[in-house]
Amino acid sequence: MEALDHIETQLLTANDVELAGTLLRVGDLVAIPTETVYGLGANGLAADAMDRIYAAKGRPSDNPLILHVCDQSMVHRLVKHISPLEQRLMDTFWPGPLTITFEKSALVPERATGGLSRVALRCPDHEVCREMIRIAGVPVAAPSANRSGRPSPTTAEAVLHDMKGRIHAIVDAGPCEIGVESTVVQVEDNTVIILRPGGVTKEMLEMVADHVVYDTALHDPTEAPKAPGMKYRHYAPDMPVQVLVGQSLIVAEHMKDIIDKMVQQEPVLQEDCKGKTRIGLLLSEETLENLNVILSNFALSVDIIVYGEQAEPMALANRLYDSLLQFNDMGVDTLLVEGCAPVGLGVAVMNRLEKASGGHVQYI
Repeated sequence: MEALDHIETQLLTANDVELAGTLLRVGDLVAIPTETVYGLGANGLAADAMDRIYAAKGRPSDNPLILHVCDQSMVHRLVKHISPLEQRLMDTFWPGPLTITFEKSALVPERATGGLSRVALRCPDHEVCREMIRIAGVPVAAPSANRSGRPSPTTAEAVLHDMKGRIHAIVDAGPCEIGVESTVVQVEDNTVIILRPGGVTKEMLEMVADHVVYDTALHDPTEAPKAPGMKYRHYAPDMPVQVLVGQSLIVAEHMKDIIDKMVQQEPVLQEDCKGKTRIGLLLSEETLENLNVILSNFALSVDIIVYGEQAEPMALANRLYDSLLQFNDMGVDTLLVEGCAPVGLGVAVMNRLEKASGGHVQYI
């Protein structure tokens, strides 16, 4: 992996697409906006540019990258062939949060695929991003623009906080619309295999394909994952995370029990309360109403972020990564998160929470 020198990071806007596209083409590292999360972009056909991505992120080089294209015309030279079902997926969901893995052509460097025979391609549903790729004239490799293992950034400010001095530029086009990464799929015969859940749900895919299944590696830790961003621990904030999923009142009761136990374990503090334990709560509006926590408790400091209504997994998806980063900045010692039902987009949300919590998810 290439050694990392300090880099002067330029802050660009959506009006600077010409400059951003040029930087991408010559192999510089540019944080680019997409509808999912901010990506760390570089020339996807240049092995040395991808080495710089791995170095900036501290990402193992056997973890594949997603190549982003501006339209379908870019795809043909990157793949060996396109099946009718793969074509239907592109026609239906591109531009959008769907990544498709194809048998790669000789043009694609092994650095982009982590040594695998397939390349992951996506056309983002973000006009500024697609225009930068068009100007660059090459597919753009772009994992999430954060240090490896940390929560993905959904704002340019979050990218700057994590990557300043490590990349050449950041293009600020406002917050990301979706907030979780793309769905990654692989087509085998007439079956669509979901390698990573994301913004395109299983139910949406079933409108195009007769057979849609989840990859067994999603639930079997002994099986090697085939998708970018799935091989190592990801999405993790700095503090321990515990996830609770259930009816609002029951979640609130369990949160109370956990907080009560922490209060009992907290040592007697001095009057200035320096060093007291801080607990973070990421929850729905309904659960907050049901939660009768004394926020000024002498032994504990409670920080709360409300993501929206419990029945709306999109609200949690949109706020998840930014909230994890906010709790990092607050210096929270322990974080309790109210999860959502693993249905539709909730499957992707719970997949990220499973990883962020190291598997500490309780369905109640």
